[in-house]
Amino acid sequence: MEVSFVGYESQTVAVGERKVIAVQLKPKADELEEVTIVAFGKQKKESVVASVTTINPAELKVPSSNLTTALAGNMAGVIAYQRSGEPGKDNADFFVRGITTFGTNTSPLILIDGIELTSTDLARLQPDDIASFSIMKDATATALYGARGANGVILVTTKQGAAGPAKISLRVENSLSMPTRNVELADPITYMQLHNEAVLTREPLARLPYSDDKIRYTAEGKYPLYYPQTDWMDMLLKNYTMNQRANLSVSGGADIAKYYVAASFAKDNGILKVDKRQNFNNNIDNKSYTLRANVNINLTKTTELAVRLSGSFDDYSGPLTGGTDMYNLIMHTNPVLFPAYFPVTEDSKFINHIMFGNHPDGYTNPYAEMVRGYKDWSRSQLLAQLEAKQDMNFLTEGLSVRAMLNISRLAQFSVNRFYIPTYYAIGSFDKMTGEYSLKRLNENGTEYLDYGENPGDRMINSTFYFEGMLNYARDFAEKHSVSGLLVFMARNELYANAGTLQLSLPSRNLGLSGRLTYGYDKRYYTELNFGYNGSERFHPDHRFGFFPSGGIAWNLSNETFWEPLKPVVSNLKLRYSYGLVGNDQIGAATDRFFYLSEVSMNDPAKSRTFGREKGESLNGVTVNRYANPDISWEVAVKQNFALELGLWEKLSIIAEYFIEYRKNILMARASIPSTMGLSEVMKANVGEASGHGVDISLEYQQNWTTEFWTSARANFTYASSRYEVYEEPQYQEYWRLHEGKKLSQEYGYIAERLFIDDKEAANSPPQEIGNEPYGGGDIKYTDVSGDKKVNTADVVPIGNPLVPEIVYGFGFSTGYKGWDVSVFFQGAANESFWIDAASTAPFQSHTQLLKAYADSHWSEADQDEYALWPRLSNKLVSNNVARSTWFMRDGAFLRLKQAEIGYTIPGKWQQKLRIGQLRCYLSGTNLWLLSKFKLWDVEMAGNGLGYPIQKVFNIGLNVTFN
Repeated sequence: MEVSFVGYESQTVAVGERKVIAVQLKPKADELEEVTIVAFGKQKKESVVASVTTINPAELKVPSSNLTTALAGNMAGVIAYQRSGEPGKDNADFFVRGITTFGTNTSPLILIDGIELTSTDLARLQPDDIASFSIMKDATATALYGARGANGVILVTTKQGAAGPAKISLRVENSLSMPTRNVELADPITYMQLHNEAVLTREPLARLPYSDDKIRYTAEGKYPLYYPQTDWMDMLLKNYTMNQRANLSVSGGADIAKYYVAASFAKDNGILKVDKRQNFNNNIDNKSYTLRANVNINLTKTTELAVRLSGSFDDYSGPLTGGTDMYNLIMHTNPVLFPAYFPVTEDSKFINHIMFGNHPDGYTNPYAEMVRGYKDWSRSQLLAQLEAKQDMNFLTEGLSVRAMLNISRLAQFSVNRFYIPTYYAIGSFDKMTGEYSLKRLNENGTEYLDYGENPGDRMINSTFYFEGMLNYARDFAEKHSVSGLLVFMARNELYANAGTLQLSLPSRNLGLSGRLTYGYDKRYYTELNFGYNGSERFHPDHRFGFFPSGGIAWNLSNETFWEPLKPVVSNLKLRYSYGLVGNDQIGAATDRFFYLSEVSMNDPAKSRTFGREKGESLNGVTVNRYANPDISWEVAVKQNFALELGLWEKLSIIAEYFIEYRKNILMARASIPSTMGLSEVMKANVGEASGHGVDISLEYQQNWTTEFWTSARANFTYASSRYEVYEEPQYQEYWRLHEGKKLSQEYGYIAERLFIDDKEAANSPPQEIGNEPYGGGDIKYTDVSGDKKVNTADVVPIGNPLVPEIVYGFGFSTGYKGWDVSVFFQGAANESFWIDAASTAPFQSHTQLLKAYADSHWSEADQDEYALWPRLSNKLVSNNVARSTWFMRDGAFLRLKQAEIGYTIPGKWQQKLRIGQLRCYLSGTNLWLLSKFKLWDVEMAGNGLGYPIQKVFNIGLNVTFN
């Protein structure tokens, strides 16, 4: 018999013949007093001074194989967005409290069970395996990770076993996935008519690309091979696809040993169609496997040994160029130039290959590109971790030591298997009978698969990590709480196939960190932290950085004078922190050692030929980098002001205001004159930036009856940053300077409207943008400088930043008896993006015509000066594709991110079926979107012609066996 109760350790006792059994449960201190995971440990929630956001891992369970897609709007302090829905390449971009540097590295440090890993490793992590998920935001929370903590820290711990009989949990899901919104294209007839217009409106005497006969016969559809109208999107893409996921875990153990073992599988398919005439699958097929085993062994009453083994394995198969490139091909292929392929006739019945259509001038056939082969990509991440904890109470109460060793291996590679398509075009055609003959356009086509490797996808990585910690925590006289820790860490990382001597050398970091906390009577708290970290990237004089921080907190609700208010204001706490955090990930990955010059002694680009007959040749010498021993750490100075408020013991509010100033940002020197004769740009720590913002979270819990409950949550994050020091030319036009402007700010021209006609264009200030002529129907820009011409002097900051400054989310859950329903909305604001005018310009290299452009463009017949697209052209007009406010769009949106309804069978049925729990549910993701922008999913921003974000409908089953 197992006896358990919330806040106490479960016990298993033998019943035997006994009728009365007395069991005394031991309290679990960690559960009786709510704890928060912090750097290198945990603290009681009421004593936390640092800014840490935690989330229930259940909130991250979305019908997706990518955990990062669940971050946006779920946690206060995180700015996140997703630009692509392609399986295997759908990672969301995320930042802790926005971006406060214009250096190379803007990503937060990701730690899973204390080990630094990548966003891909985080994406593959299963929510079922997560015990805690925390975001470390201020200096007090991140200073202990000094070398990497400037951009915030994401700290994840995985589950461990609990004493008791084996508990088996199984979750299986099947999803139907489809684009949230597809790009609408004009029909082929409109495409030809407007292509002719594009030529005539620019060159009235030019030859038209399409004759009246071609347009008429194409519209009639009488001879579809000679007059094709190919819907490339319909031909290559499906309306939806199916995906599957499964997770199995087993946990249990006894006092001596506890275990948690889990395995998961996910299969995500693309929406590309598979040609049944091929003997291979050219659609996207992304399989992910994860394995995890966490074992905790009590060697003695005071000694614990933990072994953690985990592996993540990805197997991707898909088109040679990827799903996004296939979308681009579809959008940039003429729909009436040639058919996708020619059918087999009596004359061609002995041909063994597909007769792909093409044009004698030679173009890309997207159908041939999709089916001509496939790419296999594989990635394996293995981690082995050994941790030992020793209670040192025999020396002094509250003292313990811990040592952790982790070894990881990462390997990935890809191979291509392909054949060369054979292309055909109609050689002769009889309009009376419809008979035709084909001519072969290329003689190098093959009927067998060839093989090729991709060196860029090849990676082998080895990482060694050691961590040793001395920890002390003790309470005195029931009012004084003291804790302290010292942590030593060493990390060594090595890459194979690095390409250069410098890159082949190991990357190493050393660090010594410490924390000291003091709390008095659960009312007053203070905390001091430091990180003393070393990086091999810098000169010995600057190799180590010291990053201190401190914070204080006052829990007013525990004051005596607050007692009368406690029924209403159950918790009120004020927090403040200040400190420095470092970042050594500056510059490009190839800039390993800034204090060393890099010289190529054998550069073919600098070769010279000499000799009487000029028969001798030697390569030259090139300086790729000049040594700068003064380059050092990028340093972030952070402040945090926080208010924690609890009302009626049901509503919890945390509001924080943060300030950050980033110094020593690496940037290229703009003040060094070219007359110095340097062959490479010098870099130095001269940049500075600042940031500020707020993040707010609310949680509400209400149990109306024993069978009816409600909960709600909301969060809001605002993070803005700007340049403070930016070395650049001293422009006469002050608006061109970066200082004082927001980071990720775009610059461009102010578009007033379209020129009404050629006469207005000729009488307006000349626009010196490119060399192509412009006139009526082209974009008219503002002469900001007032010099009677429009050029680079008139480029100004336009729009909001490319990265949203506001991300928010809100939702509720409710349950009655076995039923439960939850809904969650997510949104973003203060973000701008630009339609890629050059990429979407119709007819350029046979680019398709967007229906929106066909419906709204300037023409001789309709001189709409505010039309969506300017005057049509069959050539790219630089004036119209320059970055400007004309194609600037508001990136704000609100979407129904998640909705779920589930049913858990009653306990009596669970007993009959001998299971612990059985729940079935229906859920969906990205179900509804509210936005001013309608051409494609607004969250994709300017990447609208890429693989679309997916809408998902999901059915799942969760069953537990005790």
